[in-house]
Amino acid sequence: MSEDRSRAYTEAGVDINAGNALVDRIKHVVADTHTKGVLSDIGGFGGLFKPDLSGMEEPVLVSGTDGVGTKLKLAFMFDKHDTVGIDLVAMSVNDILVQGAKPLFFLDYFATGKLDVDKAEQVVAGVAAGCRKSKMALLGGETAEMADMYEEGEYDLAGFCVGMVDNANIVDGSNIRVGDVVIGIGSTGIHSNGYTLVRKLFEKSGLSGDDIMPGTDKPVAEVLLEPTAIYTETVNVLMRDFAIKGMVHVTGGGFYDNIPRVLPSSVAASITFGSWDVLPVFKWLKEQGDLSWPEMLQIFNCGIGYVLIVSANDKDEIMSRLEAMHQDAWVIGNIEKRSSKDAEQVDVVFA
Repeated sequence: MSEDRSRAYTEAGVDINAGNALVDRIKHVVADTHTKGVLSDIGGFGGLFKPDLSGMEEPVLVSGTDGVGTKLKLAFMFDKHDTVGIDLVAMSVNDILVQGAKPLFFLDYFATGKLDVDKAEQVVAGVAAGCRKSKMALLGGETAEMADMYEEGEYDLAGFCVGMVDNANIVDGSNIRVGDVVIGIGSTGIHSNGYTLVRKLFEKSGLSGDDIMPGTDKPVAEVLLEPTAIYTETVNVLMRDFAIKGMVHVTGGGFYDNIPRVLPSSVAASITFGSWDVLPVFKWLKEQGDLSWPEMLQIFNCGIGYVLIVSANDKDEIMSRLEAMHQDAWVIGNIEKRSSKDAEQVDVVFA
């Protein structure tokens, strides 16, 4: 682009040439995510996608949107930007998975005060990695350079995911009954919730990002920025062969707020604490914050990132399938009759 034409905007704080350079750099990583439904390349005004409707009697689109939250503050602090894009994808794609949707495509939004092409390229590479793991296309996105809106070196992210499910196969929890089994699938760490508290506890601890996280052999920065697990492959395999009655993405609000979202009003989930492996980072957070386990389970996933509710008759075969996929999973509870209409729908039993 001619420097004469872009000079005024550059002097105002927006570098058009940097934006164009970023598009050139990320074209190949975006192209690597493309599936057969993609009809357009990056750079157009809108992304074009032709879904495969074969085998679907009544296709329904399912959409989700989310961000990464204040976990980004730690990415800035540790100057590590290659994993938060995975978080961005995971937070949206896991949400649409719980309704049985197959992910189709993803859009990202990257906003910053002054565009650092190297950092932005790392972020988008992470987004692309998350899309590949989710088996969906990175169809497009937006990079916004807004001088004076953000502190130097900072940026914000938002993501938008679209999937599809046959109406007859929507998983909504309506068939959940007393006697069903609750299976918990392991998280990779804190995922992307509770980081306002995490950051305060990290500061209180006096540890640095290079110190080893207690109970692990990994640096604190690596543990705290461990990207959110993406459950697409696991869910796709299970839904192909089993009738999954309900699914839960354990995000903000932990066990107590998320599990009831799929339960009929007549039932409650009884969860046995200690039936799964609680990751060391959660024990460290509990100690640093002098928190109780009920408080922890209200804020964090505590080692369970995704929940399945299935018939007791399918439990053993599903657990065997999860083991064959090398997916950490535990039977963590069961569905019981709700004691009253005002009673909580999640009861965590502590030994």
